[in-house]
Amino acid sequence: MEGRYFADAVFRMYRQYCSRVGLRAQVMKYEVVEGGDSTGGANESPLQEAVLEIQDVGAYDRFRGEAGMHRVQRVPSTEKSGRTHTSAVAVWVLPSFPENATSEEDHNDPESLFYVNPAEVREEKMRASGAGGQHVNKTESAIRLTHEPTGVTVSMQDSRSQHTNRKSAWALLRSRLAQKRREEREEQAQALRNSVLSKDRITRGDKIRTYNYSQDRCSDHRSGLDVHNLPDVLDGGETLDKIMDSTREWLIQRDIQALIAEEEATAAASTSEKAKKAKR
Repeated sequence: MEGRYFADAVFRMYRQYCSRVGLRAQVMKYEVVEGGDSTGGANESPLQEAVLEIQDVGAYDRFRGEAGMHRVQRVPSTEKSGRTHTSAVAVWVLPSFPENATSEEDHNDPESLFYVNPAEVREEKMRASGAGGQHVNKTESAIRLTHEPTGVTVSMQDSRSQHTNRKSAWALLRSRLAQKRREEREEQAQALRNSVLSKDRITRGDKIRTYNYSQDRCSDHRSGLDVHNLPDVLDGGETLDKIMDSTREWLIQRDIQALIAEEEATAAASTSEKAKKAKR
């Protein structure tokens, strides 16, 4: 449960960061676990899942380095012996798309990463659960979509409007399927790269960052940067800028190395093929 409270802290960190730097952010989903006793920090809720959509151009490039497992080390408020607990929360960064998208991001184009065949999606209507007054118990405004070929499922119940929930659910489903397809393409490209680069590949099982409360420290395990003033990090302040900037620089260098390795692998394959033909 401790991880769910920290998930709320991470969610608020990104919301406050967007507010500070002037990015348009919309909460598409915010779902908490009912009946949990708080073990986290002040004003933290036991977060089940939240979706924050950043609506400005370039947002994916800015935030893509935040995807992965974020580890927290702190003493829960209910811990009587003062022991430090370690938990982790998953952060996904999914590409979005404009309403009037074209080319690869056109969700009406069957060749697009975002295209979803409606015939392959099962829609279920249900009554919303959780807080929200009598309305949620009387109307079936919640929507759940299941992409049957892949088993990817999304649900939305934040709005009282079934139409709004359906629209948000479809947007989230397209984004998740696009990310899945993009990862599959990257895995195919990865086969061309050498074993040295494969060791640097980020997976969702990796702990990419640690937030240590007792040491007032935040460490990014990819760029190697350690910063202090943890409260400012969690407030989405300028200290978080330093961490995100170091991660983006690390990603750029990794991408450059990957391109070089891919070109070398392609050149080596071409040379080998020419050598085989010369021997015939």
